[in-house]
Amino acid sequence: MKKHILIGSLALTLAACGSGTNPVTGGGGGGSSNPTTLDLPPGTTNPSTSSGIQRYEAKDGSGNGFAQNVTYDSGSDTFTVDNLAFDGDNSYHRSVSVPNLGPFQVYENNNAFIDPVTGASIPQDTYRAVRGDSTSGNTSFAIVRTGSFVPYGFGGFIYQRNAGVSIPSSGQAHYAGNYAGLRDFDAAGGLQYVRGQMTMDIDFNDFNDGSGVTGSVTNRRVFNLTGSDVTAAVVAQINSEKGTSLTSLPTLNIAVGPGVIDGNGELSGDISSFIPGPGGTAVAFETGKYYAVLTGDPANEVAGIVVVKASDSLKTRETGGFILYRP
Repeated sequence: MKKHILIGSLALTLAACGSGTNPVTGGGGGGSSNPTTLDLPPGTTNPSTSSGIQRYEAKDGSGNGFAQNVTYDSGSDTFTVDNLAFDGDNSYHRSVSVPNLGPFQVYENNNAFIDPVTGASIPQDTYRAVRGDSTSGNTSFAIVRTGSFVPYGFGGFIYQRNAGVSIPSSGQAHYAGNYAGLRDFDAAGGLQYVRGQMTMDIDFNDFNDGSGVTGSVTNRRVFNLTGSDVTAAVVAQINSEKGTSLTSLPTLNIAVGPGVIDGNGELSGDISSFIPGPGGTAVAFETGKYYAVLTGDPANEVAGIVVVKASDSLKTRETGGFILYRP
């Protein structure tokens, strides 16, 4: 059972141009019949290199994947998100008190809903959405989370490509771009923004069982809901708990191994960060997965989602989206 918390009381213990509707629609957690061995979220059931692909967070009964039918209207610059109770009228407007998340935008729900019969004002839970669109229009992502519950609240993510891909059969490629998302907590309420830079390299020659992938998320900065940079407080809390002397958040690194890209241009694999341990050993601090799609001819763009959980006392979860380009 999820418990409401008072926003603020536990919020930070660590311290497209044009008009029309661009659908980014996800369902509620049904399975996918993807024919590969990749560990992919549900979504497109018959993907191919010539088609668009859409994936969304699986609905697990604990709050994940509850965000459904996510659509963006460029004419009004608003998001509509279904299936999240007490998020106003399901409409999310552009937030004005947020940090610079690079090319990505932040949206928030209304903080009150008016009872149409009595006129009473009903307080709403705090939800935020981070949206990203590529410059080509071929890829996009959206992340919705809330800090109004303990443990993790309701929400979800979605990512997609709107075009096919031509996957090289040889050579290597370097991708670089921006990363941004939301951080929530299993052991406390509250919500934070995060931004950083990300790179990814793909060896299309090897491995034989899917191309090799490496990459990292660096220079992560954390912000509270009013847009203040709280990275120093976050790092100080990690140092206090772990006995480390970090000066920044650790780098997230993609694990290199076979079987992380399929023939449709989808990617999925492990990603983690490490901190110094006893005797100079490296100890895992954050662990999780990345999911992505390639697009373009020849494969000049990659976009997706990273979800990692930290081993800190708050059990911080970070859900970030990225769009990377071949310079």
